[in-house]
Amino acid sequence: MLTSFLFFYSSASVFLFGALSLVVPSGYSVGAALLLLGGFFSLSGFKKIGFDKSDLYIVGVLLFYFCVNAIEVWWDTQGSSGLDKPSRFLFAVIALAFLLRYPPKAIFLWLGVCAGALLSGSWAVWQKLIDGAYRAEGYTHVIQFGNLNMLLGILCLAGLGWAYAQPRRYWWVALLGAGAVMGMLGSLASGSRGGWVGLPFVFLVLYRAYAYHWSKRWLLGMFVLGVLSAGIVCSVPQLGVQGRVDKALSDIERFVENDDVQTSLGARFAMWEAAIELIPKKPVFGWGDNGYARARDALVEEGKAASIIKGYGHVHNEYLDAWVKNGLIGLVALLAMYLVPMRLFSRYMHDHDLAVRSLSVAGVLLPVAYMDYGVSQVFLIHNSGVMMYAFFVVILWATLKNEGKLMQRI
Repeated sequence: MLTSFLFFYSSASVFLFGALSLVVPSGYSVGAALLLLGGFFSLSGFKKIGFDKSDLYIVGVLLFYFCVNAIEVWWDTQGSSGLDKPSRFLFAVIALAFLLRYPPKAIFLWLGVCAGALLSGSWAVWQKLIDGAYRAEGYTHVIQFGNLNMLLGILCLAGLGWAYAQPRRYWWVALLGAGAVMGMLGSLASGSRGGWVGLPFVFLVLYRAYAYHWSKRWLLGMFVLGVLSAGIVCSVPQLGVQGRVDKALSDIERFVENDDVQTSLGARFAMWEAAIELIPKKPVFGWGDNGYARARDALVEEGKAASIIKGYGHVHNEYLDAWVKNGLIGLVALLAMYLVPMRLFSRYMHDHDLAVRSLSVAGVLLPVAYMDYGVSQVFLIHNSGVMMYAFFVVILWATLKNEGKLMQRI
């Protein structure tokens, strides 16, 4: 009786994690908190779970990232508040103990992701077209909101293989396809341009995973549909997509020709230049968060950096931010957290079982998306960013192992 309840509890928590992620304040914390409670319940069963080598790789990179950041918090004298974001990776490891013991059913994962994309995407479009908001932002930072909308849409695309393998395939394909569309529209309504740049890499992964299942005629039709959709989106002035693209090009031109940093992209370029100036001075261990702030202000006072960068606590680039604050060790920890799960999930990208393949594709696309978002935003400085990455990694991994019958049974 208890075992049956715990399996249902795991699946329901995973559903809530995706479905509520962006449509209620801190919605991503609801399912995560439930999984964490389950993890604490399962701690006494660690030996019975039987982590295999692949599990330990996932655990290892999450703990490595947590430890590197925790050490930086300690020596940089940031206080306990500095552990707020890194602790989520530790919590995800605890949740993994529960998820491996009571793995969720894949249908709850895909329904949760699809519900989240449909709800948040619809809300974003409402904010933009009905409420007249300049940029839809939901309950979190506008860039986070837009890119996480896109993430949900991307995961819906990954799930199309699973949908196609279901008895009522066309219904499921239509549902996840609608989720993908609304997730993308949610991103467009937010005007968060960083996520758009990485879409070619997303489609490349999808192509490599599913291409030989599709006829050339169908592939050509999908390509034409994509081009037409992009054209329609750009031609609708209410969405503001063309305006955001034009502004980006204008910002770049103004920076290159006039060294103008009083724009969105110009300020980013100024922050990147400052980080590149500081990294060689402490390349291995970095400056720390507080140390970076002092060094950044010193550069401004010396006239070596634009004064506009004093208003930012990070450098709007995940990789440079990790390196300048945590040194080369921090950069390695960040890259390992992306590349190791990507490698583990990619092993099953051509599995004959489409349900397994979909989870594999989702596990690859998660770090691909985050690596793209990190080019122009420090995504992991926000609670939404760390929660969605850390918990989606362990959720997808446990679901993949269960779906592929790779789980070591209790």
